[in-house]
Amino acid sequence: MAKTGIEKGEAMEMPPLPEVFFPMEKALEKRREAGTLRNLRSMEPMDGGRVRVGDRILVNFSGNDYLGLSRDPLLLQRGEEFARYFGAGATASRLICGNFSCMEAVEKKIARMKGFESVLMLASGYQANLSLLAALCDRKTLIFSDRLNHNSLIQGARLSGGKIIRFRHNDLSHLEKLLCNAPEETRKCIVTESVFSMDGDVPDLEGLSRLAAIHQALLLVDEAHATGVLGDQGMGLVKPGMAHAVVGTFGKGAGVFGAYVAGPALLKEYLVNEMGGFVFSTALPPSVIGMVDASLDRMAEMDAERVHLTALGNRLRLGLQKLGFDTGASSTQIVPVMMGDAKTALALSAHLEKEGFLGVAIRPPTVPEGESRIRLSLCALHSKKDVEGLIRAFSTFTVIA
Repeated sequence: MAKTGIEKGEAMEMPPLPEVFFPMEKALEKRREAGTLRNLRSMEPMDGGRVRVGDRILVNFSGNDYLGLSRDPLLLQRGEEFARYFGAGATASRLICGNFSCMEAVEKKIARMKGFESVLMLASGYQANLSLLAALCDRKTLIFSDRLNHNSLIQGARLSGGKIIRFRHNDLSHLEKLLCNAPEETRKCIVTESVFSMDGDVPDLEGLSRLAAIHQALLLVDEAHATGVLGDQGMGLVKPGMAHAVVGTFGKGAGVFGAYVAGPALLKEYLVNEMGGFVFSTALPPSVIGMVDASLDRMAEMDAERVHLTALGNRLRLGLQKLGFDTGASSTQIVPVMMGDAKTALALSAHLEKEGFLGVAIRPPTVPEGESRIRLSLCALHSKKDVEGLIRAFSTFTVIA
């Protein structure tokens, strides 16, 4: 009997993707027609808030490296030091043999700076939100979620099996009404962000905290886009006692990678046992822990950069509004320029690139239908001249009907 390809150790040619399983070509064509098709672009980071795309150097107004720490010499040096001492990788989950002493030391450092009892580090903000909500909520939980919450929070709520009740964006009156209509004995969880990633606005955190206390609800706040930029030592807007669980990330304002959950010691102990994304994941590599450690040191001393970033944001909003552009309710380093139509947003993005600026178009499903935009994000390395040049580039854009 002739041997099969598998028996002979030969690779078998896979048949075409079954159309009945998923019409991939049709899905992509639908996106192409709607102007929402996504593509990967190769680029190289440069100093001074710049990026090289092909043979051009553009001023980068689309990244999340808000303090410009991703190329900071101290971070690179300490990352190398930790790698040389602890090795290239953690080699296992923290519950097996990956709980290196450097990890625990950095967690304690974050907890001190944040003013919370304990901290648990994880690989990414997406993983943290997905796993945290799945661990804290179940099908008996009512999850009150801001309408504009990040996808990771939405997916985490879905994964938990809880009933999701969306309240109007930053509308505490609407949230209060929904909470009042919920059965008192039902477990409740309120989920929001301290700086919304696509709109650059902030909620009334003190008001949310009061509502959570009145209705005996757990309050979870994602501080991804506040970390490094806002609050004491750049540790975000949520103060001790204001929320039960806080998620922070190091891949944005901190310039590195990774995330953490801050809360009471009881929460950390529970998550170590019940949080799937922690239990079943390999720990962060030592080089990343070293760079996070250095980033915390740098963030604590960067008040001047934060003041500069705030001034740039105010100047950019004012300049764009004078030109007639809608920047929404932004009050932070994130400034959306609302264009509505996806193809118009793409045209504006192409115009900005021609003028020497990277301003990526954000389209559905990342944002709701009809709310496509250019999401501008500022960096402390940007100069006033950079912002003035960007405003001039917007002034020469003409919408083609």
